[in-house]
Amino acid sequence: MRVDAHQHFWSLQRGDYSWLTPALAPLYRDFAPADLADELRAADIAGTVLVQAAPTLAETHWLLDLAARTDSVLGVVGWVDLASAEAPFQLEALCAHSKFKGVRPMLQDLPDDAWIATAPIERALRRLAAVGLCFDALVKPRHLPHLLQRLQQHPELPVVIDHAAKPDIVAGDWRAWRERLQPLAALPQVCCKLSGLLTEAPLGSGVSELRPYVDSVLESFGARRVMWGSDWPVLNLASSYAGWMALTDELLRSLDPDERGAVQGGTAIRFYRLQPTTTEETRQ
Repeated sequence: MRVDAHQHFWSLQRGDYSWLTPALAPLYRDFAPADLADELRAADIAGTVLVQAAPTLAETHWLLDLAARTDSVLGVVGWVDLASAEAPFQLEALCAHSKFKGVRPMLQDLPDDAWIATAPIERALRRLAAVGLCFDALVKPRHLPHLLQRLQQHPELPVVIDHAAKPDIVAGDWRAWRERLQPLAALPQVCCKLSGLLTEAPLGSGVSELRPYVDSVLESFGARRVMWGSDWPVLNLASSYAGWMALTDELLRSLDPDERGAVQGGTAIRFYRLQPTTTEETRQ
């Protein structure tokens, strides 16, 4: 079973996407399930994880409503203000939705890089783990030491690093990025998404440009803690859905079938506790 572990939908009229401006012309329109359906069929993707794009509880409810009407969405990663006294209760309420799988604070956009290490979020993180939810870390390399500090205190919390922490592929300094990523990879509860790399790379990048980053992720985490994602429609800034899939299939060619199956779906199914529908899917 192939699973896309990271994609988005949005509607501009909602008005809560502060990062989405006309300057991002290819993205400055609505993206709905119908826009992705043909891509999923062509790529033989059995389901997706729909990830928040606005730091509002209202958007989380909107995504859950979409997911309830969209069979291809297997899970939703939403947003809750983890520092709020209401966060533990909001998480409990959201668990009433069977497709709600976790939360993603938009750490890369916060003014304080150390927020994840210093904010009063202990109760919310404990509740996340207690009710079987996951934590998506939207970070850049500068956030990794702070993320490490917090996660060392929460070995029970399943965490996935989105977009491999967005290495600066344009600058090409992959060794410094890897050195910051490896201590997190040493924590057994931490996974990593193989997604979002082309939009951090020079336009037209391919196998040779991405190889050091993909190999570092696989070597650091192991295939069974890595999950493939498209980051569609943000992906459209750099490539097509089919193009990203073909590129990553080539980068994963050296893996054995079980390892490829983990990256292409098995890790996401296990991590997010998704519900596959066939015996073959369960085996992955």
